[in-house]
Amino acid sequence: MRTNRIANTELQPSVICLGTSGYGSEIARDTAFQLMDLYREQGGNFLDSANIYDDWAGMGKSLSEKTVGAWLKERGCRDRIVLATKGAHPDLATMDVSRLGRAEILHDLHDSLSNLQTDYIDLYWLHRDDPNAAVEDIVDLLNEQVRKGKIRAFGCSNWPLARLRAANDYASRSGLLGFAANQPLWNLAVLTPGVLEGSTVAMMDDETAAYHAASGLAAVPFSSQANGFFSGRYVRGQKPEKGGRSAIVKAMYANDASFDRLDRANRLAEELNTTPTRIALAYLTSHSFPVFPIIGVSKPAYLLDSCAAGELRLSAEQVSELKSGERH
Repeated sequence: MRTNRIANTELQPSVICLGTSGYGSEIARDTAFQLMDLYREQGGNFLDSANIYDDWAGMGKSLSEKTVGAWLKERGCRDRIVLATKGAHPDLATMDVSRLGRAEILHDLHDSLSNLQTDYIDLYWLHRDDPNAAVEDIVDLLNEQVRKGKIRAFGCSNWPLARLRAANDYASRSGLLGFAANQPLWNLAVLTPGVLEGSTVAMMDDETAAYHAASGLAAVPFSSQANGFFSGRYVRGQKPEKGGRSAIVKAMYANDASFDRLDRANRLAEELNTTPTRIALAYLTSHSFPVFPIIGVSKPAYLLDSCAAGELRLSAEQVSELKSGERH
């Protein structure tokens, strides 16, 4: 699998990132270890977790981080992994209460270091934004943690473009490190209008993509496979078999625009003798700025299919046609 550099850092992750949500809860520890082993065998070196994964399962705190930490220690491969995790997410019971102050950020960072059994995190994400928190204070704090060696670089997840831009403008004026990467919701499918209304999820839109292209800022999108929309389970006008993420897919992506893109992905996959899943991931990695899609897989076969996208490159014309149906 090829790698790509994250600008303004020394990080050189594999272009396909392995997401670890579910590890230790719905995905048992032994299976999680097997998936991480197999991912490494494919040349992958980029793991993404979060301090709040999988608290919603009611099986314990920070199960994903603890599972990843146990694997890193048992395999002895910490220095060969680009390790990313997220903190400063609101408590699930009080999502309207911000946790983006200094004390909360430092609490989550130190908790993650303990869970992951490491002295440093390569890429540390702030998981949610609070428009009332001064970006200057946040950037200053994160630079302080870089100087202390606790983190090597930092990014933001689910931050609106205006706040991301303000933070990086301040960092540039002050001679400090800014956000090295952005983690939005982004995939080849088209979100059903209004589905995210009232949520704190930030998606990649055309304006944000233009900012990435102009600045070279890396994107590390979550839900990069649209919850399996391109897996072959979904056909226009037909109900998928129950199971998987079918209810989520129906709510978020069961619209004509998404099925039009699915049709185009299927045609291009046939033309290139590959799979629609790989086409959907390559659509992301073939943009003009560095993109590292996060894959969420529960079975080895799914992992192998997704990792193979790390060697697939699409032309600008193919990317344009997948998005709009026209080549430019």
